[in-house]
Amino acid sequence: MLTGILIGWALLTLLSFVFVVYDLKKNTPEDGVMKVGWALVVLYTGPVGLFFYFMTCREPMPGAHEKFIDSLWKQATGSEVHCLAGDATGIIIMAIFLSFYEIPRPFEMFFEYVAGFVSGFLIFQALFMKKMMGGTYMKALKSSFYPEWLSMNYIMAGMIPVMVIWGAHDPLAKSPGSLHFWGMMSLATIIGGFIAYPINKWLVSKGLKHGMMTVRKGEKMHMHHAEVTASQGQVKKALIGSLIALAVGIIIAIIGAYL
Repeated sequence: MLTGILIGWALLTLLSFVFVVYDLKKNTPEDGVMKVGWALVVLYTGPVGLFFYFMTCREPMPGAHEKFIDSLWKQATGSEVHCLAGDATGIIIMAIFLSFYEIPRPFEMFFEYVAGFVSGFLIFQALFMKKMMGGTYMKALKSSFYPEWLSMNYIMAGMIPVMVIWGAHDPLAKSPGSLHFWGMMSLATIIGGFIAYPINKWLVSKGLKHGMMTVRKGEKMHMHHAEVTASQGQVKKALIGSLIALAVGIIIAIIGAYL
């Protein structure tokens, strides 16, 4: 039964991915980085990602994209998509690499955490967005470190329990050549995305992260970026909260793996 569900999910995911890649190219005036982010998120989350693409990003009619994406919850979704695309990509690549080796599960989770952060922070955030975050790579690293870390911790708080519990009870989930592996990663990414949404909404509202943009040929990029209003104390409290959430996720994973 599970295999049948996974086959159906894989087919829906493939159709969703093909549609969103085509639609982003033809109909949605988004920034190139966000287009890549949406494509990757839909590839990992299937119809769930496609649903939120329609709800928050796809231009409903010509010339309406700027107004359509203006609300905070849609901007927070854009922030979430950008972070999730980078983090999940690093995690999945590392999981594929580690599948060829037999190492203790805690070390595997640690390496995947590091890979997710490196991919999300050093590549998708600082490298791809440096023009919008100070103009240089170093400035982008400095301004995006804490926001990316906060979001990453919540994403992993959702992904770790799914990967550990599913992996502990389903030997086929270890192999990247199995639909069980991709089903596990898809569910982990979906749950991680939902758990990380509130912190992304807070980060966008405080001007610490940006959401979606509008890029039209021959026109200046239209961005929705609030003024930074978060104090250092608020950022520290948010960081502590993210670490607590990550710890809770790890505890749930440990308990679930041995049930």
